[in-house]
Amino acid sequence: MSRIAKNPIRPPAGVDIHISGSQMNVKGPKGSLEMEIHPSVSFDLNDGEYVVKSNIEKNLAMAGTFRSLLSNMVTGVSQGFQKKLQLVGVGYRAQIQNGKLNLALGFSHPIEYSAPEGVTIETPSQTEIVVSGCDKQKVGQVAAEIRSYRPPEPYKGKGVRYADERVARKEAKKA
Repeated sequence: MSRIAKNPIRPPAGVDIHISGSQMNVKGPKGSLEMEIHPSVSFDLNDGEYVVKSNIEKNLAMAGTFRSLLSNMVTGVSQGFQKKLQLVGVGYRAQIQNGKLNLALGFSHPIEYSAPEGVTIETPSQTEIVVSGCDKQKVGQVAAEIRSYRPPEPYKGKGVRYADERVARKEAKKA
């Protein structure tokens, strides 16, 4: 058995987990998520705790994967996930216009980005972007797509970076 899969999941108050056949639905105050369950994995309910079991001996890692996925779903619908981005560079700005993120990143044109359903984007200041939602994968994907428009470069550090990211700086050429 996987070490991760051995840990049971106790959903907090207000979070409902419904497993029927190969579908898993998790509902909470922040929203609802659903996922297809792999055929080699099953969930058991014991005293309000969900335990993941592997039906096939060779697929023990799949039990740990689905335990982590269920844990992330429970955390997402109860607390939500958040990624913070910073814009570093002269004239780099971000603002929300008509429900879309409008970015000025030093190109000859502005960049418009519309978030997928279930993900919200906020701009507390002109150089900060906060991506939040209940699906961890979607939040991370949206943050990565925004960062990909202008990743931080190693010489001056200009670009879009995660708030906790440390950019490895290089020394410029010497004459």
